Amino acid sequence: MRLSRITAYASSLLLSVAFALTGAAAAHAADESGQQAAATGYVALGDSYSSGVGSGSYDSGSGNCKRSTKAYPALWAAAHSPASFSFTACSGARTGDVVANQLGPLGSGTGLVSISVGGNDAGFADVMQDCVLGSDSSCLARIDEAKRYVDSTLPGNLDKTYTAIHDKAPSAHVVVLGYPRFYKIGGSCSVGLSDKKRTAINGAADYLNAATAKRAADHGFTFSSVTDEFTGHEICSGNSWLHSLEWTNISESYHPTAAGQSGGYLPAFTSAA
Repeated sequence: MRLSRITAYASSLLLSVAFALTGAAAAHAADESGQQAAATGYVALGDSYSSGVGSGSYDSGSGNCKRSTKAYPALWAAAHSPASFSFTACSGARTGDVVANQLGPLGSGTGLVSISVGGNDAGFADVMQDCVLGSDSSCLARIDEAKRYVDSTLPGNLDKTYTAIHDKAPSAHVVVLGYPRFYKIGGSCSVGLSDKKRTAINGAADYLNAATAKRAADHGFTFSSVTDEFTGHEICSGNSWLHSLEWTNISESYHPTAAGQSGGYLPAFTSAA
């Protein structure tokens, strides 16, 4: 009996050491990856989820693009001091806008690129408008329309965007970030959208993320989901990192707060950079 206890204790100790070493190795690898990226140029592309709409502290020089000092690209750059940092993400951007207006800073010296894009192409704002103002059936019909676009048209638009990025920055490590699920089903919200609408909206976000992840992988890019980071912080969770409908500032509705950028998007990007 005593020998078995000693053996069990020794096994437990060895497992603890192994886990500690594995965790340390993973942390070292992530830190080393960040250091390598910092030694090169970093360019942040994309839409409002990358520019930081909803997090405040907007750069006055960014105009309607609403680039925030609290957005994950600015936070990562402040922590890692890359050789150069260009922040061209812009509120409202679609894939075509990224190609036409945001790729100027890319070049052979660019080592790291981040991007979130596709939600505006798929008509996210129209989906939310129909779901907030319309019936369950009209909401679901608009979501089905968006899904058809994601199936038929968005892949080609993403291909053009990703190809243009690679052509201008062939050595860059490109991280494509997804979108969060917006609602906690059966959460603390006593009024507002029905659970049927909320479930459909969450499903639409997953659908868009899956399509984006596939296109990113086909181009050799890294897709980083933010679903896990935002779990427990959805609208109706009681500790939301996302704005709900903001009648006094409609543009910030359904966008991450400053906490969503620092606690959700920044860790997801850092782990993939």
